[in-house]
Amino acid sequence: MDNQNEVRDFLTSRRAKLTPQQVGFSAGSNRRVPGLRRGEVAALADVSVEYYAKIERGNLVGASESILDAIARALQLDAAERAYLFDLARAATGPALNKPRRKTKGWAPRQGLQLVLDAITGGPAFVRNGKMDILATNPLGRIFYDEVFESPGDGNIARYAFLDDRAHDFYPDWVAAADITVAILRTEAGRDPHDRGLQDLVGELSTRSDEFRTRWGAHNVRQHTTGRKNFHHHAVGHLDLTYEGMELTAEPRLSLLVYTAEPGSPTEERLQLLASLAATEQQPIPAKDPAVGRPAQS
Repeated sequence: MDNQNEVRDFLTSRRAKLTPQQVGFSAGSNRRVPGLRRGEVAALADVSVEYYAKIERGNLVGASESILDAIARALQLDAAERAYLFDLARAATGPALNKPRRKTKGWAPRQGLQLVLDAITGGPAFVRNGKMDILATNPLGRIFYDEVFESPGDGNIARYAFLDDRAHDFYPDWVAAADITVAILRTEAGRDPHDRGLQDLVGELSTRSDEFRTRWGAHNVRQHTTGRKNFHHHAVGHLDLTYEGMELTAEPRLSLLVYTAEPGSPTEERLQLLASLAATEQQPIPAKDPAVGRPAQS
């Protein structure tokens, strides 16, 4: 990802989303650009038009935290957008000054972490990275995302969402799910624009999916921490779940997500059924007596 182009496109897109009325300016009758003008953003941020224009052209080198805060307030950025702007500023100083990130290729959970996952029995629980690779799950999480693991995407939620037709059934509101998926990837790209694996994933999805390419160009970002989602699992049907996402302190840039159901709800009953299916799949197959083709008697 080219940092200067990303800064330019991100700030331009945020400026275009604001109307003059939203910030207390008169709309006027001769506006040739959508949203706010550069000069209006500069006035709101209390910087010169020339300096803001330099920043919007992609030059964030040397921009202070106070300047970035002022621009974030002027553009009414939410928490995720503000964090993304600061990530872009850090990236502008050069990759050598960014914190090294842990490689997750071939990564396996520590025994303690896997025990924590397995101790969660009421809902699907899993660990993922910013590229949407599912790296570890509890048994319920494995069967919940069975189609993701079966698809050619190698356990990657983004590939499943955009390249596997079954995703349109799994996500009843596929449009919202697709928006969130791309926003998470865009956020990760701001954190580490030099991640080759992420670059390859974005390139692949942009080439193979018009839906992805359009969303990627919107420059929307998101912090995926808590909320509610609907799913339709092929084995048990509709699931109305809440989720909590937590960054793993001991595993930089990895997140633990847990889905839960309302106690006593139909979804809780369906999760219990799904858990029983997962337990059945994990049971060892009885050895057969080769002479008669029936389970051997002990």
